[in-house]
Amino acid sequence: MTVKPLDGIRVVEMASFVAAPSAGVIMADLGADVIKIEPPTGDTYRGLMRRPKIDGHRVDFDAAFAVDNRGKRSVALDVTTEAGQSIMHRLVATAQVFVCNMLPARQQRYRFDPESLKAVNPSLVHATLTGYGTKGEEADRPGFDVTAYFARGGFADLCSDPDTGEPSRFPQAAGDHSSGLALLSGVLAALRLAERTGEFQVVETSLLANSLWAIAGDVSTALIDGRRPTSRNRHQVLNAAVNTYRCGDGTWILVNMPVPAAFPVFCRQLGLEWVVDDDRFTTPRDRFRNMGELVSIIDERMLTKPAAEWGRLLDQENIVWAPVQPLDEVVKDKQIRANGYVVPLAHGLDTDGEAPRVIDGGEGQPIETVAVPIKMAGVDVGPNGPVPAVGADSRMILAELGLDDAEIDDLRRAGIVTGD
Repeated sequence: MTVKPLDGIRVVEMASFVAAPSAGVIMADLGADVIKIEPPTGDTYRGLMRRPKIDGHRVDFDAAFAVDNRGKRSVALDVTTEAGQSIMHRLVATAQVFVCNMLPARQQRYRFDPESLKAVNPSLVHATLTGYGTKGEEADRPGFDVTAYFARGGFADLCSDPDTGEPSRFPQAAGDHSSGLALLSGVLAALRLAERTGEFQVVETSLLANSLWAIAGDVSTALIDGRRPTSRNRHQVLNAAVNTYRCGDGTWILVNMPVPAAFPVFCRQLGLEWVVDDDRFTTPRDRFRNMGELVSIIDERMLTKPAAEWGRLLDQENIVWAPVQPLDEVVKDKQIRANGYVVPLAHGLDTDGEAPRVIDGGEGQPIETVAVPIKMAGVDVGPNGPVPAVGADSRMILAELGLDDAEIDDLRRAGIVTGD
């Protein structure tokens, strides 16, 4: 049996939606025993996102929830009650890590703030992910990635439409997953410190902090000059070799060669050698002044060949480019497959206690999901188990804490614990 890096580490996760649970699922894939505490009705994120369809038929599988919660064990527990809080504390006493995305006021109200849990487990790593941080007037303001990460942090404005000023929209959870990686980094560092000192560790990050980090180059410049960066459309770019172009087959490609010396090479591969000697485009400043004309010339040329042929020509001179792929093409990408960036989700549909099922794609192809973005030599960093139903492991985990069947049944009758 392969040893995983976090074997023997227990994580108690009291978190909903995506950002903090995404850190938990990476720890699960790395071998940790991640116990997800859900309210009796389940994580609100369950069933919220689009379900997949095959041949027009809806597949009864919550693919979005599975990404961030596979391989965990679920306890459905009402932590608004004293009895529920007592059980949660007993669980935390057995853990090395506590992951939470509740706001500071709610943590204190339900007794899972750092001070309360330090009394329960003085060597715990307490990790919190919030929208806006744990200090300041807005520490208890709720936030999702679309609000705290993309809107408040400047991301949406930075990518706004240069002609209309309309802010960009972003896919749900894109900021959550990058923020989850930051939380994971803090947890792993704190685990190392806790092992060395035996002392309680507090880790925190926020969606707002991660937004600033994601666009830190622009933010750091604005900190100095206080200016808003200029939004530009593709006919107003600073460098024609850093732009998107539509090819003859309708495919868009993105070229990124920011060094000015690369421009003549780019033009030569396009069969536009004459452009380099044209007085309008001789220097970077000349090209910027006449960028609209230059981009139009390149546009016309790019329409003469399909993307694959342009890609072959650009690759000859190591010109950096990529197709702008829609998701239906992304999931077929051979490079993604070669590197194991998507993986089978074993027993992914076994959510009702039934035998595991797979989507029948003609050859019984299994459900696949997105792999965590970490590879380690000699370690199988992959899904650590199925997606748990709400409270699927409640009885088992409570029994591990020493509660007998009668005690567990009493808690179930009182509605404090639900599930199997």
